[in-house]
Amino acid sequence: MNSKIRYASLGLLAVTGLYTGIWAYCSPTSWYANFPGLGLSWLPQLGPYNEHLAKDAGAMFLALAVLTVIALRSVHNTRLVQTTGAVWLLFNVLHFSYHVQHLDMYNTRDQILNVVFLAALILLAALLLFPTLTALPARQDRTR
Repeated sequence: MNSKIRYASLGLLAVTGLYTGIWAYCSPTSWYANFPGLGLSWLPQLGPYNEHLAKDAGAMFLALAVLTVIALRSVHNTRLVQTTGAVWLLFNVLHFSYHVQHLDMYNTRDQILNVVFLAALILLAALLLFPTLTALPARQDRTR
């Protein structure tokens, strides 16, 4: 994997963490009623509003965002980038697993969007687990 893919994956994960985290923590009622935004609303179907749970989710997303921004600033630190990827991957696989078992409460469009967006987050995290590609040393001619 090259650095551009790392930057893109980390950047998109950081934006996801900041978007969700700031909204959920600073305005939990609005987040619960309107997430993910753009006229969609995916949380009320999952159960009654709980401010504590909403703020905890926001805090967790903000913590993920901080880790991701640190990794983004040190994109050549493979161990840090892979650790960040592993943390996001664990969260996203478990998150995805829950949601695919509860798609029946959504209409077809929202079912598809849930699967696509949550699977995309898994892919972004998984990409971070690969080491960067380094240029191979030039082959020496051994025909003397």
